[in-house]
Amino acid sequence: QVQLVESGGGSVQAGGSLTLSCAASGRTFSSYAMGWFRQAPGKERECVAAINWSGNMTFYDDSVKGRFTISRDNAKNTVHLQMNSLKPEDTGIYYCAAGSLPVLHRITYKYWGQGTQVTVSS
Repeated sequence: QVQLVESGGGSVQAGGSLTLSCAASGRTFSSYAMGWFRQAPGKERECVAAINWSGNMTFYDDSVKGRFTISRDNAKNTVHLQMNSLKPEDTGIYYCAAGSLPVLHRITYKYWGQGTQVTVSS
C-alpha cells in the first residue's frame, strides 16, 4: 500500500511557475507508475502527466506539453511536477496517484493523495 501527500500548491499569476511535490510512504514506491491529475471546478479529473517506475519515460497531455515536467526520486519516495508558463485554465486541484501503468487515464491508478489547490489568475 502507498500513501501519498501533495504539497506546493498556491496562487500565482499567469505566466508564473509552481512546483508540486508528492511524498509517498511505503517501501514499494519505486515499483509504481505515478501520475499527476488535475480537476477543475465542475469538470472531470484529467491526467496531465505520468512517469514510469524508473523515471525514464514520461507522458504529457497536449494541454501541458512543453510547460510541465514530471520527475521522480525513488531514493526519496517523491514525485514532482514543475509547472511553467501557467495559464488560468491550469487552475484546479492537483492530485498525485500511483498505479500499474504510466498512462494518461485514471483507470490504472490505485492510490491517490488528497490534492493541492493551484489557482492561476489572469
